[in-house]
Amino acid sequence: MDIQFGWFLPTAGDGKYVGIAPEREPTLDYLIRVAQTAERSGFEFVLIPTGGACLDAWVVGSAVMSHTTTLRPLVAVRPGLVAPVLAARMAAALDVLSGGRAMINVVTGSSVQDLEELGDPLAHAHDERYERAREYLEVMTQSWTQSDGMALSEFSEHKGDGTASDAPVPGKEPFKGKYYEFTRAVSTPKTVQKPYPPFYLGGSSPIAKRVAVEYADCYLMWGEPHEWIREQIAEIDAIREQLRQETGQQRPMRYGMRAQVLVRETEEEAWAAAWDIISKVSPEVIQQAQDSFARTDATNQRRQNELRELSRKDQFVVGPNLWTGLSLVRSGGAILIVGTPEQVADRLVEYAELGVSTFILSGYPHLEEADIFGSAVLPVFRKKWAEKCGSGVETNTELRGISKL
Repeated sequence: MDIQFGWFLPTAGDGKYVGIAPEREPTLDYLIRVAQTAERSGFEFVLIPTGGACLDAWVVGSAVMSHTTTLRPLVAVRPGLVAPVLAARMAAALDVLSGGRAMINVVTGSSVQDLEELGDPLAHAHDERYERAREYLEVMTQSWTQSDGMALSEFSEHKGDGTASDAPVPGKEPFKGKYYEFTRAVSTPKTVQKPYPPFYLGGSSPIAKRVAVEYADCYLMWGEPHEWIREQIAEIDAIREQLRQETGQQRPMRYGMRAQVLVRETEEEAWAAAWDIISKVSPEVIQQAQDSFARTDATNQRRQNELRELSRKDQFVVGPNLWTGLSLVRSGGAILIVGTPEQVADRLVEYAELGVSTFILSGYPHLEEADIFGSAVLPVFRKKWAEKCGSGVETNTELRGISKL
């Protein structure tokens, strides 16, 4: 099984600590440096976050795409906030200009506060947002697959290939849903990737998993103990089988996991560095963060909250080299894989054995930690995974020193 690794772009700022003002501003120069370091370190793509605290994912994705060669930007589309045909045009443009590197992260929620600020009428309607996302993705995919290409002119009666602009697509019924309609092919650039760029979609609620099975190329989970991940994958597999029985459709799907990593030469150094990340956050900020997390309507954030509280009595350790301390103040996929290169590689191999084939990782600060992981862990992981799969493939990458912070 091919294992893919992605890194994270800190578009809200960066530094060694969480819960305080960032030490490094998210300037264009800095984000390009992080992206180029990730590419050089062996990562295949970068996740570009979205939300009120972040620079716009599409703007950042366009910028870093133009300063990298192979690195793929995973940018966020927000169903309901941008018209789906317009989102399809934007994604197609990114795919064309990047030479087929665009990837789409479907974000139905983010924080309720962010959705309120954006004027989303479904800010407090969790399941309805996924129902809307289902229609949204259907319109996006039809926009791509039925595209006539770019119009010769905005005043032309015909599309680029001579098809009448109002002609229905043979064999394709117009789509009419509760939130969106799609009646005919539109002027959308033809994507380089066929049939279109891949969708990444996460969420732990039943409806989130169903929509992911119907449309996503990669189902994303936030980092959790191995047994919890095993259960989530089993649930998705059951939904996939249910869909196959209902429709005859059997779509391929990858399983992805979002997590933090911290690698040092010794385990003692790694644990000391892990606790140091939260050493400057005040008790007031921790309480404010946890009050906010408690109000979430996101099932995956509730699971993170539960995991944190279950592990509190054990110094937030939830398994070998797995730590939830960051979730005191960090939302989202906050589990931290802590240890030596061998230990971190072993934990990732265990996740891969469960079926996780895409890892989206990050560390503080993101610039240095991308280099550390790429030089110290990736060669070890590749070798272990090749041996596990019986391929006999060996890596020629040398392990460099990791004492960089």
